[in-house]
Amino acid sequence: MNITVLGSGGWGTALALVLAENGHQVTLWCRRTEKCREMSQSRENPQLKGVPLPPALELTDDLNCVKGCQAVVIAAPSFAVRSAARQVRDLLEPDAVVISVSKGIEKDTSLILTDVIGEELPGHPVVALSGPSHAEEVGRRIPTAVVAASKDKAAAELTQDLFMNPYFRVYTTDDVVGVELGAALKNVIALSAGVSDGLGLGDNTKAMLMTRGLTEIARLGEAMGGRKETFAGLAGIGDLIVTCTSMHSRNRRCGIAIGQGTPVQEAVGGNGMVVEGYYAAATAKTLADKLRVEMPIAGAAYQVLYEGKDPKAVVTELMTRERKPESEESWV
Repeated sequence: MNITVLGSGGWGTALALVLAENGHQVTLWCRRTEKCREMSQSRENPQLKGVPLPPALELTDDLNCVKGCQAVVIAAPSFAVRSAARQVRDLLEPDAVVISVSKGIEKDTSLILTDVIGEELPGHPVVALSGPSHAEEVGRRIPTAVVAASKDKAAAELTQDLFMNPYFRVYTTDDVVGVELGAALKNVIALSAGVSDGLGLGDNTKAMLMTRGLTEIARLGEAMGGRKETFAGLAGIGDLIVTCTSMHSRNRRCGIAIGQGTPVQEAVGGNGMVVEGYYAAATAKTLADKLRVEMPIAGAAYQVLYEGKDPKAVVTELMTRERKPESEESWV
């Protein structure tokens, strides 16, 4: 099958490698001509060092590459998903399936990304592919499992067929809201876990943030129409675990820097990669306020990231909140 991957970051490149290895004709589109030229010459993405790009994988900076493709993968940062979809609107084949592998929520509209794509590309089946999947490991063929979410069952199963192989397992679901919110909001918790590490707090603290953070995500997800059980799966607890505990996670690394005293803006912009948790924290606050959903950890992250609050003071405030039973907020 002819497939184009829009976005030559580490994740887009890793997925292009999976598709190429599965025997598809794959083109990887680069936004910057210079990067396209460098990758073409070195046959390597600097974000996936040591992982060679096979000769069969085509690289281009020409968006016309989507013409004739049966599937198009959008691997842009969350803030660029709408523009990416809009740019290919008049180039796509009428029956092309669009697969979103970006993780986030659109800032100005608070829409999940499949809804953003749906607005720009009406009539095309849209799938969200998500789960615990660091590009650095997928690129090295480390066993990984993800989930393909779509209201269109055939599109989800097509995505499953396109990507699945002995080291990359794909499940399907129709809970798009649950999968997308889990993907976006776990970055807020991962950033918070990083701050905890940067402050020198312990494993107990991180476990608390992860567990109660997942409760918050599920609470908001259910309010938005997602299913609680989705958050016990790959796109929920699975992605949360890997993002909160791995140094591959740019969100965790950013949080560590903030906890160690690096100014927020310097930490967010310091690694040359998009820290999605920074943007998701603002959207989480907007959604929580709008839907009247209690999200104390996400709210604390917002205070640190956008209001300049001392992380140590925020920890104290979280720990001294009013007493309550855990069972009333059980998410399973």
